Order: sequence, then structure tokens, then C-alpha cells
Amino acid sequence: MAAEVISLGCRLNLSESEDLRALLASADDLVVINSCAVTAEAVRQTRQAIRRARRTRPTARLLVTGCAAEVERAALGAMPEVDGLVANAAKLDPRAWNVAPAPRAPHAAHTRAFIAVQNGCDHACTFCVIPQGRGPSRSLPVAEVLGLVAHHLDHGAREVVLTGVDLTSWGHDLPGKPSLGSLVEAILSAFPELRRLRLSSLDGVEIDPFLRELLGGEARVMPHLHLSLQHGNDLILKRMKRRHLRRDAIELVGWLKARRPELAIGADLIAGFPTEDAAAHGDNLSIIAELGIVHGHVFPYSPRPGTPAARMPQITAQDIRLRAAELRAAVAAVRQDWLAGQIGQPIEVLAERDGTGHAPNFARVQLPPGNQAGTIVTVTPTRIIEGMLA
Repeated sequence: MAAEVISLGCRLNLSESEDLRALLASADDLVVINSCAVTAEAVRQTRQAIRRARRTRPTARLLVTGCAAEVERAALGAMPEVDGLVANAAKLDPRAWNVAPAPRAPHAAHTRAFIAVQNGCDHACTFCVIPQGRGPSRSLPVAEVLGLVAHHLDHGAREVVLTGVDLTSWGHDLPGKPSLGSLVEAILSAFPELRRLRLSSLDGVEIDPFLRELLGGEARVMPHLHLSLQHGNDLILKRMKRRHLRRDAIELVGWLKARRPELAIGADLIAGFPTEDAAAHGDNLSIIAELGIVHGHVFPYSPRPGTPAARMPQITAQDIRLRAAELRAAVAAVRQDWLAGQIGQPIEVLAERDGTGHAPNFARVQLPPGNQAGTIVTVTPTRIIEGMLA
């Protein structure tokens, strides 16, 4: 039976899982869990995936890689279902799997290609274990990035998404310290046929001036900014050891929306960080409307092993759940108004296999029957169905 790769967590993991599937195409009776450790819930889901995979494939060799394989190495290695662990940093090295290197095989055709241009992180946010799981920041050189973009375009991708653990740190370790903006410009110049280039989560305070200009005015860079925001209260941001304050996010979004009103804002927000009082939670809630966050990823705080935040005074689990629910409800309300404002407006949608697609601003759209995956179609939505335009 062919190798199976089960992916959990971030877009970077999704991209790496595609590479793993190509790398392990010739392997027999193997299951790989590409794990996540960003929260305690992510580790729980990793354990669930391991047990489920063992029940489904009882005779297969089951190996675990990804961040949880580093952060929770002893615990996962002790699970009876697990046959072995592969270091996260080595998971794309054929030698780690005892397979022969092979020419790059086409990925399964996707309308949207995720390209990991950066890995690891040099920062030390007090809540985060990702540096433990991913190591220091490493950037893919421009020539290699261009080669990957060409590969995906040759195999049918219509949109390219640049991903990384700390995407805005791309280039800091390369000769001359090029900026992420210069990489985006190089891609746009090299591939005039590429109509849609999207960026995954960005640290707003590290957006270089060149990238800011491209986000504010380049039509082929999608009007969709996802911020690694984490919180709306300055004291909590300092205790998180973030590098921005509330006003920095407000200034950035205000500057960009003044030049590009259609820009949609996404953000990561943590509910119930240690020492968060009612006033701090209120600041977290209010920044949702102030920035117009319509793509919100809300994470209930969970203490991660070895992090400074785990030693701070903790919020009760009940309060964390309640605050996370309030944050999600606030995002949902802003999102509903945003979607309603797009009814009756023609929008270009990249069709996908399930009969839906995404607009440039990443609104999900239910398409009429008959649209082939990979085509860009113009539709005029007339209603909202379960958080989607239709």
C-alpha cells in the first residue's frame, strides 16, 4: 500500500506535506504524521491522528515528524502506535527516510500552490515553542524560489502563496540581507503570467517599505493581509515579547486601507494570555472592529512546555474559553457585515474542485455548477450562506 502523509497545523506544514508525498511516492506501507505543537490542542490532535492512523493501517510503519516530534519528543516516542520519529529539520532530506533522491515530481495539481520560502524563527515570544520545533530562521534563495514558482505554474497553479514560520524575516540570513518585498518583486517580474500572488501571515512591524508599497498598490498581490497580531493590549504584547504595539497595527492597516480600500484584514489573536484582566481582554475585543478583522484565527491560550509564559500567573480555563468565544463572535459580526457589503458587486473568483472558490480578498464563494477548477470566473453574489458568498 502506498505511503500516506497526514498533515496537521499551519500552511507551512501543508506545503511540506506535499513535498513529503512526492519524496515518499515509492515507499510502501508507510504512514507519516506531520505534526503540530503550537497549542496543547494541536498536540492532542496529533495524538488523535496517530491513534486513528494506527487503527486504519495496523500493519504500516508509522513515523512522526513536525514540530510535536521535537517539542513532545519523549511523549510521542513512548506511544505504542509510533514506530519512530524523524527530526523536523530533516524531514525533507531523503536520507532521513532511507529513500533514493529522485527528480522533482509534479505535485498533485492544485489551483493554489503553497511555497515555503522561509523556515524557523529567531524571535523569543514568551508563549511560543515554534523555535524549539523549527530551529533558527532560514531563507530559500531567490533562484530556488523562482524555480519552485515555475514548477507549480507549469503544473497548473493559478495562484501562488508564499509561506513561512516568520515570513517577514525572509532574507535576513542571505547575502546582502534582501527584503521580502524584493522577493515579491522578483517573482512578479519573472512571471508576468502569474495573476495572483498571496502572502501568508506577516509580522506587521517587520514589513519592509518596498513590501508595504506593493501591498498598497500592486494589483497582482492579493488584497489580503494576515497579521501575526496576537493581542490588542500593549501590556500583554510586552509580556508576550512581541515587537509591536497596538498603535503600530492601527497605523499600518490605516495606511494600507487608505491606498487600497478593498484590503481584507486577517489576524491571529490569543485569548486568555497569563495576567490578562478584563480591561486587557476588552482591548483585544475592540481591536477587531478597529482594524476590521474579517479573517480571524482565535487561539485559546495554553501553556507550552519550557516557555516563560507558562511560569506567569494563569487565567482560569473557564475564562479562557469564554474570552475565546467572545473574540470569535466579534470577528463573526465584523465578517458578516463585510460579506454583506460585497453582495451585488462583481468579483473574480478562482474556482476550486469542491464547487467553491476564493475572491482576491479571500472571501469564500459558492460558485454556480459547471465552473472548472483552476479557472478564474467573475460572479456577482446575491446572498450569504453559512459564512460564504453565493
